[in-house]
Amino acid sequence: MSEPTPPPPPPPSGDRRQRPFKSSNKPSVKNDGKSDGRTDGKSGRPAMPKWSPYVLLAIVLLLIFGPQLLPGPNREKIGFEEFVTQVEAGRVDEVKLNNTTLGITGSFVDGSEFSTTAPPGFPNEVDRELLRTKGVDFQPNTPQSNWFVSLIPLLLPFFLIIGFLMWMNRRASGQMGNVMSIGRSRAKAYTTDRPSTTFADVAGYEGVKTEIKEVVDFLRMPERFKEIGARVPKGILLVGPPGTGKTLFARAVAGEAGVGFLSVTGSDFMEMFVGVGASRVRDLFQQARKMGRAIIFIDEIDSIGRKRGAGLGGGHDEREQTLNQMLSEMDGFETSEGIVIMAATNRPDILDPALLRPGRFDRQIVVPLPEYEERLAILKVHSRDKRMGPDVDLEVMAKGTPGMSGADLANLVNESALFAVRRGSSQIERIDFESARDRIMMGARRDSLVLSVEEKRTTAYHESGHAVLAAVLPNGDPLHKVTILPRGMALGVTQTLPEERHSYSREYILDRICMALGGRAAEELVFSQQTTGAANDLEVVTGLARRMVREWGMSDKVGPMAWAGQQQVFLGEDLLSSGREYSDDTARVLDEEINRILRSQETRAMELLTKHRTGLDLVAEALLEHETIDGGEVAKLVQRGLDSSAPQTPSLTD
Repeated sequence: MSEPTPPPPPPPSGDRRQRPFKSSNKPSVKNDGKSDGRTDGKSGRPAMPKWSPYVLLAIVLLLIFGPQLLPGPNREKIGFEEFVTQVEAGRVDEVKLNNTTLGITGSFVDGSEFSTTAPPGFPNEVDRELLRTKGVDFQPNTPQSNWFVSLIPLLLPFFLIIGFLMWMNRRASGQMGNVMSIGRSRAKAYTTDRPSTTFADVAGYEGVKTEIKEVVDFLRMPERFKEIGARVPKGILLVGPPGTGKTLFARAVAGEAGVGFLSVTGSDFMEMFVGVGASRVRDLFQQARKMGRAIIFIDEIDSIGRKRGAGLGGGHDEREQTLNQMLSEMDGFETSEGIVIMAATNRPDILDPALLRPGRFDRQIVVPLPEYEERLAILKVHSRDKRMGPDVDLEVMAKGTPGMSGADLANLVNESALFAVRRGSSQIERIDFESARDRIMMGARRDSLVLSVEEKRTTAYHESGHAVLAAVLPNGDPLHKVTILPRGMALGVTQTLPEERHSYSREYILDRICMALGGRAAEELVFSQQTTGAANDLEVVTGLARRMVREWGMSDKVGPMAWAGQQQVFLGEDLLSSGREYSDDTARVLDEEINRILRSQETRAMELLTKHRTGLDLVAEALLEHETIDGGEVAKLVQRGLDSSAPQTPSLTD
């Protein structure tokens, strides 16, 4: 599978698909109008602490169970018979009787105390006479119950009703507060007290850094620019493919700007309520004005900045109102206010033209895919906290990863570290980088998939067709590796390493088409049959041939004419202008040219494989034996096939 390269031409995969048919910075508290927990948010009165209910509950429990928990006097517990004996002996001085529990407490003549339990019916007349005769101070008593406990059954319903009403009131107040604050901006404010990302953390992209630093310097030292009448751009739009570091640049600006920095995403403006987006835009710019000099960063601005009045049935009214408010806020700025808008998107083609005009987004900064030097710097940044082995050469890895973004390179280093852990190694070695790159570019290996003998042989010849043509075609990319081990969705993969290219010649694209058709041609040549394994190859070559004819003017019959593909209505194009712009006769010519290119390259692939049939067999046998071989081995096998099939020249002695 050929490695993806930057557009214009998407590279052919060269694989045999299994298709049966077919802030780092800590943000401050958001200014949402909510209280800070110290007042009630309405009248300014001190709010009740959160622990107050627990204190009240503890007091109630103490009143109920506290008396029972208090330690009583040290009394000797005796039986009732012994109590009677002590009374008869005249040793008891005082007796107290609890008529409710029939508990008896008292004291002896010597001062010690005792306790016992009387039987039911005590005291009768005999007991009273005995106590009176012996001179015992008898004090019967019926204690009253705890008044607080007696009030609980009466007060509990009232407490429950009052608590329920208070809960409903607070819930209604909270909902009303949320409704009233729904139009406030959700932007996060960053400060430079503890910056975690700076321009030093962004490897490469010196031109992008220079343009962004100009804006930062203007906000720091506006007098330097005003002396000669320079005006800072009001808006900066970062444009580039996903993963190239647009948001990373914004974080670096937040760490080095030295002024207020507000960060928000485009989706934060949209809500189910009408008018919320425009209200949040107004609140966002009000926050920025309060800061004096500030930077507003809007990530994924295409979610609210799409072209207005487009698509079936008109546009999205709420999004258009939000965009209108943003246009008004941006265009009403004065340079002295010192507010700069930064935005990031990977779809600048769908943005409204009014958003891109001078006075709003004055400057568009392209953040492209990194070149070799930048890839090397990015790999060094992501590898500085990793334990690298002595055989790891980041320069070689940088040369072998064209077309990868910064996020792809970060993922490559992380995947290599994971492979090292799986091997049980204490450091990352070259084999780990190779395994990680194969996994990213060709997919994870599927050990559970077992091919039959016939499928494995067909796959071997299919991949051999790709590999042989990659080795013999003069304008193709260098062959890196070919394997018949199932990876991802492919049963086999042929991987090439595209060189650093920025424009593509007609011969290069034709060689790519020819190579992609090599698998299908090898199956027809060897087995005289066609399989579904070439489904992905056919998709790729058809797309390349279509763009050659319709967009790149690489057809002599069509000439220097460009017919772009049909635009989708949801992208913001007018419905009437999104249809076909050419006649039926032109469409027939275009289809004929696309078919001619594909047919001619299929014939060319068949002729080359027929010429190198011996090399094709040798490569297929090597794949069946070793399952994976590199590009150098393929070139040797192809050359050996040529040498063995060359006619022998008779010598002079014969």
